[in-house]
Amino acid sequence: MLGIVRAEGECLYLKPVTGGLQCSSGQDKIIVGSYTGFLRIYNPHPIKPGDAVQAEDLLLEVQLPEPILQVEVGKFVSGIELLHLAVLHPKKLCVYAVSGSLGNIDHGNQYQLKRMYEHNLQRTACNMTYGPFGGIKGRDLICIQSVDGMLMLFEQESYSFGRFLPGFLLPGPLTYSSRTDSFITVSSCRQVESYKYQVLAFAKDAETQENEQQKRGSGKRLVVDWVLNIGEQALDICVVSVNQLVSSVFVLGERNFFCLKDNGQIRFIKKLDHSPSCFLPYSVSGAVVNTLIGNHSSILHVYQDVTLKWAAQLPHIPVAVRVGKLLDLKGVIVTLSDSGDLQCSYLGTDPSLFQAPKVEARDINYEEYDAEMNKLQKIIKEARKIKDIVPKMEKNEDFALLVTVSPDLDSVSQAIESEVKAEVVPSVTVKITVEGKQPTLAKLSVCVQPPLALTHDKFTLKLESSVSKTVVLSAFLKGNISPADLEGTALASYNTATGAPRVSQCKFRLPLRLVCSPAHPSKTASQKLTIDTNKPPVSLVTLFPDFADQADEDQLNALGFQLLGGSRVTLLASKTSQRYRIQSEQLEDLWLIVKELTVRLEEHFRKQNCKDFACTFSGPIPLQEYFEIIDHHFELRLNAVKYEQLLSERAVQFRAIERRLLTRFKDKTQAPLQHLDTLLEGTYRQVIALADAAGKNEANMFQAFTKLKSATQLVILLISLWQKLSADQVSILQATFLPLTQDTQELGWEEIVDASVSHLLKTCLSKSSKDHALTLTNQLCIPKDTNKLKKHITLLYDRLAKGGRMSLNTDFDSQQTMIPAGACTTIPEERPPSPDTTTLFTNHRNLTKQETETDLPQDELQEAEKP
Repeated sequence: MLGIVRAEGECLYLKPVTGGLQCSSGQDKIIVGSYTGFLRIYNPHPIKPGDAVQAEDLLLEVQLPEPILQVEVGKFVSGIELLHLAVLHPKKLCVYAVSGSLGNIDHGNQYQLKRMYEHNLQRTACNMTYGPFGGIKGRDLICIQSVDGMLMLFEQESYSFGRFLPGFLLPGPLTYSSRTDSFITVSSCRQVESYKYQVLAFAKDAETQENEQQKRGSGKRLVVDWVLNIGEQALDICVVSVNQLVSSVFVLGERNFFCLKDNGQIRFIKKLDHSPSCFLPYSVSGAVVNTLIGNHSSILHVYQDVTLKWAAQLPHIPVAVRVGKLLDLKGVIVTLSDSGDLQCSYLGTDPSLFQAPKVEARDINYEEYDAEMNKLQKIIKEARKIKDIVPKMEKNEDFALLVTVSPDLDSVSQAIESEVKAEVVPSVTVKITVEGKQPTLAKLSVCVQPPLALTHDKFTLKLESSVSKTVVLSAFLKGNISPADLEGTALASYNTATGAPRVSQCKFRLPLRLVCSPAHPSKTASQKLTIDTNKPPVSLVTLFPDFADQADEDQLNALGFQLLGGSRVTLLASKTSQRYRIQSEQLEDLWLIVKELTVRLEEHFRKQNCKDFACTFSGPIPLQEYFEIIDHHFELRLNAVKYEQLLSERAVQFRAIERRLLTRFKDKTQAPLQHLDTLLEGTYRQVIALADAAGKNEANMFQAFTKLKSATQLVILLISLWQKLSADQVSILQATFLPLTQDTQELGWEEIVDASVSHLLKTCLSKSSKDHALTLTNQLCIPKDTNKLKKHITLLYDRLAKGGRMSLNTDFDSQQTMIPAGACTTIPEERPPSPDTTTLFTNHRNLTKQETETDLPQDELQEAEKP
């Protein structure tokens, strides 16, 4: 850095000028103009790099009466080929001569500014450019662009002509190309436009276009030479001539840097990473063009075409940049900030005296490297098999979240606004304890799946150090339907002592008594399931003490559950065999009881230190009833689409009738309404009726989706018991069939499950090349029917029945794909299937009486079903 000069006012332009402005030093001078009217000429010459500004660095300082918009240096005076200074004001163009005289004392040389001529402008100026317009030699002409789109050309001391740019809205940067003799600007339409000087000279004079008639197209119009749409506003434009045959047009945009040929074709485009503030293309040794680009991050980049050659940090944001020769040093970069900081610097580095020591040569042990490579490849292969790519965080000891659910129901129900048709809707108390070792602000959220609800679900707790806080809330059944899950989640978000955000989660399970009550067992039911175990049967009074009466011996083997939002479910236990039967009128109502039975059986035998307990299901899977639930839910979705279309049509009709009525009412001459009021009232009633029907259909669709989730979880549980699936495979099934917690019209359950099942059939459950032909839809949309979905689900269960297994491991998928069709062996069951069974997916309603009664002995059924 050579030095920094502080210039008062908001400086706008700077010009290093070769030739010294009639000064004999042969060095470049820096000319700065400001909005306050100050014109300064600098010649910095510090004693050593980094020195402060010296008084003799300022050669000339003049305050002009008007703000300075732009300064240029050229041959602007006729008969003289010396350089003169052109200063553009909003309403005036002045040309000055700078002269100097040698000083005889210590004060040094003296410089004066002499005005040669001036032009008073009729229009407010914006910017200007200069050059040998028309190919003249030995002098420069000036072109000024006004803010209303007029180009005013001056031939030194005289005004030449003026032309309006077509389609003008706002002024843009302007430059002149001497090789093509054309003016190039960027319009407000974000287009680079080129106008030939000869076309401007022979076009209709701007003075004759003042009236509106001639502005509309009479006379000879100005025609553009070429146009290029760059799609963004331009900050600056510049033309650089490498030689007499090649020139390039450089345009600095808001996000990109463009280089064009002189005929408008694109040479290259460079996308900028930072918002630019200024630029300067300059030719190096007559063959290469470099570009300096300053940005608002106070960084100066040096590009050679699109290649970044250098990047330098500046102490300010540059608004103008030039390259000149100062102190016999070529390539000095002069930058100017918006606050008036003028800096002269150069690119370079000081040589480093450090030399790296020579590395001792050693022999390479290739066998050792191969062994290490094989070891690393094994580690990578094992890491790819891990499905859980999210790193598991260690248990946070600085924050504790504990949820306790009361084992008993509330003596006084806390249920509010419940839709359950019962005399008393039970509720249960949930206590949540939060404790942190550091003072923090915790936000607690508690959520359960609808139709369950909470009295309070959001809390804000201000925790103190090692002091626990407890919140109490109640859970109850709000909707008149059985929930698909009794689990809930408590989430606490807080910040650590370092300010890092953290989330703590705790899951809890609500009691079964919250959604059902004890009832008498039912003898008849259309849906029946049998669960087998490998241990002796357990008394139902022992398993369900909260539902059974200890004194009632009839409840040892038969127990009834009345769901508050569903039907009655009966649980039967065999006395001699190791089986349990669950039966009800609805398939989805079996889910909660089957899940609760398996959970309580596992807890019972876990307390007895029995580790080999297992539940199994021998089939058949109730696919037909499951498909009926899917069809019912899909039918309601189609009805929702129809209601939406009808509502849209009636709304359009209602607005059209309103417009006609308003037209009739605004008419000064009264005209008959022609029954438009009757038609408006009828349309209004139709809109209200359709809205009510759509709302009712939405409520029914919510209930159908809840039933679908219950039936889906039941089917997944039966498949896992039937095929003895691992926990990972069960999680894959759950992710496949339960992707949504809420159903929407834009993305429904049917299309997502169909895509997920198709993906499983094509990857890990694929058995032949024909399966790879399954087409997966790129865009998920509501299907026409559910036939394809039901076909894919049936095919999935068939693959599982033949020994197929699901895995997210790619190696496992490839092994599964290589198995030929029919080569999968069935997993051995504890009890072989009946020889009369023709399929594993038989409808319960099609079972014969003999097949139905083989689950439990007839005497045990009669004894268990006694009231």
